Amino acid sequence: MKKQILQAVAAAALLGAIPMAALAQNAAIVNGKPVPKARMDVLAQQLAAAGRPVTPEMQGQLREEIVAREVFMQEAQKQGLDATDDYKNQLELARQAILIRALFENYRKTNPVADADVKAEYDKFVAANGGKEYKARHILVETEDQAKKIMADLKKGAKFEDIAKKQSKDPGSGANGGDLDWANPASFVPEFSEAMIKLKKGETTPAPVKSQFGWHIIRVDDIRQAQLPKLEEVKPQITQQLQQQRLQKYQEDLRAKAKVE
Repeated sequence: MKKQILQAVAAAALLGAIPMAALAQNAAIVNGKPVPKARMDVLAQQLAAAGRPVTPEMQGQLREEIVAREVFMQEAQKQGLDATDDYKNQLELARQAILIRALFENYRKTNPVADADVKAEYDKFVAANGGKEYKARHILVETEDQAKKIMADLKKGAKFEDIAKKQSKDPGSGANGGDLDWANPASFVPEFSEAMIKLKKGETTPAPVKSQFGWHIIRVDDIRQAQLPKLEEVKPQITQQLQQQRLQKYQEDLRAKAKVE
C-alpha cells in the first residue's frame, strides 16, 4: 500500500511537471494553443533592427502583442480567411522576402570585406582626391562681353564679392560673393580647373574662361594640401560600400545564370 501511494505521488508530480515545462517554453496558451516565447524574441529583434531596442520593462508589452496576434489569427482561421487566394499569394511573397533576406545576410557573413580590400579602396580615393585644394571664387555670366565688362570694373577697383552677388548667375555661390569653398580641381569642369590651377594665391584669371555653363571670372583666395580623412575615419563607410558592390554583383551573377523561359 505504501509503495502504491509513493508511485501515485510520483506520477502526479510527473504530470504536473509537463505543463510547467510547457509554460517555460511558451509565453501563453490561447484557447488551448501554445504561443512560443520564441515569437517574443523575433518581435524584439525586429524592433531592435528598426531602431527600437527592447528593454526588460517592455517584456509585458511584447507578450501582450503576440497574444493579441494569436487571438486575431485564430479568428481569421475560424472564418476561413487562410484559404483565400489573396492570403496564399501574400504568404508566398512574405516567405520569399524572408528567405531572400536570409540569403543575402548569409552571403555577407561568408564573404567579409578584408582590411586589405578596404585599404586598396582608400588608396584609390586618396590618389583621386589628393594633391592641392583651392579656395576659389567665381562670377558666372552668359556672354563674353559681360565677362569682359566685369573684368574691366574689377581693374577699376570694383569689389569681386559685390559683383558676384549682383551679377553671377550661379545661384549656389553668387549669394556668397562667388565663394566655392575648398575643393579639389577634379570637382570642376576641365576648362574651369585648367584655368584655376594656373593661378597663384590672390590672382584672378587674366581673361574670361568659357565652359558649358557660361563665362567665368575666377579668383583663387588660397591654396593648401588636400585635407583628406584618415583611413580609420572612413573605414566603416568604405566597408559598407564594398559589401554593397559585392552583393550587387552576386545578385547579377545569380540572375545571369538562371534559366528563364
